[in-house]
Amino acid sequence: MSKPPETSVPDNPIEAARRSTRAALRSRFYGKANIAAVAQGHAVQLDGKPVHTPARRLLAAPTQALAQAIAAEWDAQHDVIAPAKMPLTRLANAIVDGVADKPDPVAAEIEKYLASDLLFYRAGAPRGLIERQAQHWDPVLVWARQKLGAEFKLGQGIVHVAQPEAALTAARAAIPREPWRLGAIHAVTTLTGSALIALALAHGFFSAEDAWAAANIDEDWNMEQWGRDELALERRGFRFAELQAAAMILKSLG
Repeated sequence: MSKPPETSVPDNPIEAARRSTRAALRSRFYGKANIAAVAQGHAVQLDGKPVHTPARRLLAAPTQALAQAIAAEWDAQHDVIAPAKMPLTRLANAIVDGVADKPDPVAAEIEKYLASDLLFYRAGAPRGLIERQAQHWDPVLVWARQKLGAEFKLGQGIVHVAQPEAALTAARAAIPREPWRLGAIHAVTTLTGSALIALALAHGFFSAEDAWAAANIDEDWNMEQWGRDELALERRGFRFAELQAAAMILKSLG
């Protein structure tokens, strides 16, 4: 199995915001979730009262459809409020608390992934894995070359491959600074290990399902050879739900 070299990534605002949401489960204390137009966009409300993020900011989304999707997560809770079942709310909180005022550190982390992207590091064997990586990853690199003007180099194994500065500059220019789009791209980047997959998803190059499949080529191959790991699959299901939440944000922003 091939993988990119380990990259030391410092703590960042969006991850700090995510950690702040981890608390004991609360009993459901409201009857109905709804939304209301506010200066910040569309606020999520519970029985007509505004919802606040862990940092006590108003939970408001930039589009009505996105706010309605967040409210639907709250409505779907039963006896207790389970954040693990609310990936869109968790990501929205992280964006409001960790990205809105500090987009530059979040963008900088995505840029670090670009320098050692998952798609650059290919297996040397077996042939089936080589072909599968090429099938799913090469189209993304073609897209990056044609749409972003970024042509990257490939390597084999985990030996670091220095990328042309021109390619990195071109790809960095595609990273937005608008907080919601940036936060969603950051989430996809960290979930997949690939900033290029995240950017391609944001630009509508492929679906969330295709992005997830591309990100898990090596893991899927290993499971086919050695059997399924049910615990790993359960964790993977949670992570896919998080990617779907990020994809929903990107889609809602157009």
